[in-house]
Amino acid sequence: MTVDAPPASRRARPGPLARRPRNWRRALGALRRLLADKDDTAQVFEIMRALSGSAPQRSYLRLIGTVEGGRIAYERVELAGRLMDRAWLARFAPGSVGAAYAAFTARENLSAQGLALESQRGLPEAEIELRHPIAWYGRRLRDIHDIWHVLTGYGRDALGELCLVAFSYPQNRSLGWALIAVGGYLRARGAAARPYRRAIREAWRRGRAAAWLPGEDYDRLLAEPLEAARRRLGLALPTAYAAVPPEARNPALGKLA
Repeated sequence: MTVDAPPASRRARPGPLARRPRNWRRALGALRRLLADKDDTAQVFEIMRALSGSAPQRSYLRLIGTVEGGRIAYERVELAGRLMDRAWLARFAPGSVGAAYAAFTARENLSAQGLALESQRGLPEAEIELRHPIAWYGRRLRDIHDIWHVLTGYGRDALGELCLVAFSYPQNRSLGWALIAVGGYLRARGAAARPYRRAIREAWRRGRAAAWLPGEDYDRLLAEPLEAARRRLGLALPTAYAAVPPEARNPALGKLA
């Protein structure tokens, strides 16, 4: 007995989250644009998409490999909406991670919604807010970026962003983070190059030594006292970054600032 092939419209097709070949030309072009303007956040997402390979799938599997991570993935909370809710953030006690996050985003004029909109630039309509576990996990990583700023002690200056990128690579193992960190590392110049590069190397070591932050329950973490959370997660404050005066954390990176 022969079985007819299903119509083309019903055949399984590779989804938008299938492992994609890495596109180094696309990534390097986006890196050049990012180095010319550190606030062009869309280029970060362009680099990540070009070089992600199977990193999101591997990271998601790590999450669901634990009971707590499995629960988080099952509940599939969209963090952006909560992090945009100032009334929700206001319930966190002074000194907590949540209160520090609210103060940080207010001071820096940041929002989870703004980051989400940047991440969607250039995406096909079908992939925006895609209902798929790994798409959800990618949004989760995007939405916790500014919480990591608070936890790690890295500011929004050019050096602080590069340090957080270097920290993120051993946490997520996506080559996009490594490319951005190396690009900024090599871009450092002049007398300040040595302390800049020392801070970036320290950030990478901190990312390796810290607890795995993508697996945290962020509702619970935001309610935790900030200093207690840092101790629990192995996040002593960055000494090399702190040694660079705030007014000097941009100029040595040239156009990156």
